Amino acid sequence: MSAESKPPDRDYLVPEAEVELRVKALEALVVEKGLVSTDALDRISAHYEDEVGPRDGARVIARAWVDPAFKERLLADATAACEELGIKGLRGEHLRAVEDTPEVHNVVVCTLCSCYPWAVLGLPPSWYKSPEYRAKVVLEPRRTLADDFGFPVPEEVTVRVWDSNSELRYFVIPQHPEGTEHMSEAELAELVTREAMIGVGPVTAT
Repeated sequence: MSAESKPPDRDYLVPEAEVELRVKALEALVVEKGLVSTDALDRISAHYEDEVGPRDGARVIARAWVDPAFKERLLADATAACEELGIKGLRGEHLRAVEDTPEVHNVVVCTLCSCYPWAVLGLPPSWYKSPEYRAKVVLEPRRTLADDFGFPVPEEVTVRVWDSNSELRYFVIPQHPEGTEHMSEAELAELVTREAMIGVGPVTAT
């Protein structure tokens, strides 16, 4: 649902602060009991944040760039298209892909909590969950991208903000960068970042 539309009722959602407190309490308990070390928890978190999710999403984007038929299926039903690549499970349901074009740039937010497509993007970055990002990117998306992320979008390009929720989780198909026509699908996937799939960063050929 775009920022111009009214988000669905989310009264059933547990407040983010309460969830974070529960997680911190659980972490402290398992560390105190010697079941796992803080270093191990950090490694697990980094693995899911930087490796599992973003790399899976990057595979989806690279496939869309080289396979027009797959991109059509991805735009029509992102959940089913991702399952073709074996990507499903935790918060991998109700996915929707939105495509950047020379005329439109897309950016994703969750204004009331931190709904996020974990299956394709990994763990949400801390700034994505912050009240500052959730408010600013809706009110001033172009300025937020330029000032907070160093990612200016030309004035002639429309910036469209998509509000994720528990029933529909958005991610961005960035534009295929110029000068990469010779690259393989695997090489293209290496160019795709989590930030690009949220819409706050570019994909470059280097």
